[in-house]
Amino acid sequence: MVHASLSGTGAAPETVRDALLDALGPGGTLVVPAFTPENSDTSRAHQQLIEGLDERAVRAFRATMPPYDPDTTPCPTMGALAECVRTTPGAVRSAHPQTSLAGLGPRAPELLDGHHPHCHLGERSPLARLYEADARILLLRVGFEVCSALHLAEYRTTPPPPRRTYRCVVGKRGNWVEYEDAALDDSDFAAVGERLPSDLLMRREWSGRPVTQFRMRRVVDDAVRQMSRNATIGVKQPVRTGWLSGTFVDLGRCPDGGGRQRVGGCVERTRKGTEPGFGRPALFLPQLRAHPAGGQRRR
Repeated sequence: MVHASLSGTGAAPETVRDALLDALGPGGTLVVPAFTPENSDTSRAHQQLIEGLDERAVRAFRATMPPYDPDTTPCPTMGALAECVRTTPGAVRSAHPQTSLAGLGPRAPELLDGHHPHCHLGERSPLARLYEADARILLLRVGFEVCSALHLAEYRTTPPPPRRTYRCVVGKRGNWVEYEDAALDDSDFAAVGERLPSDLLMRREWSGRPVTQFRMRRVVDDAVRQMSRNATIGVKQPVRTGWLSGTFVDLGRCPDGGGRQRVGGCVERTRKGTEPGFGRPALFLPQLRAHPAGGQRRR
């Protein structure tokens, strides 16, 4: 699973996608967040769409807003790589109207199937299956603040996170529905990442920004311990901004203002300029294959 910010690298997203698939090999599967925070009336992305409209115009906009369609709904806030993967022939996308994931490869249908519409990124989402598979996570020029895998840790904390109401359009235009789910908050993800044992992470640099790779299972388990133990990290109040909480994240950053965009996350932020760019992927990816976690190159 890859979270990426390609801005400033000069590489096309297709180049990055192909380099990642080549590194994974024919048995590997590539997954990216394909979130759609626009389909949430509390998200920053949605608020930007109705900015400047009067009350009547807002009602008209809401009444004609299209529903989420996994085959056609774009994920512009998630960056160029995510949109590239989503639109590649043969790609699979999960069914959640706000926090879908998209994938390419032989295990994509299995991993992305059954994404419950009332579960963003918890036990009934693809994240739980990625955890079971001990997927590799690649943070490509982004930090842990946008690491969607840590949302699964939120669901598993003791005590569990508070719950809140979410709204989105499904089925047909203007068909707004409500449901309850965990009040997700990625505001502490960067701190959680800093506290992870160094032996769990492989770090590099590409085009002037950090690159981190790790196995999902042990990192999520450590995050659960951190969030459960430390109230300043894990016992949080519902976020006041964003759709999952109030801000949307980016495939590589969380834009809650200065850069807290919510890409696979719940606290929405905005994906500021996650443009293409991988520089020279062939030089970096072979090093990823040499990860001490083992020779399996699938994820």
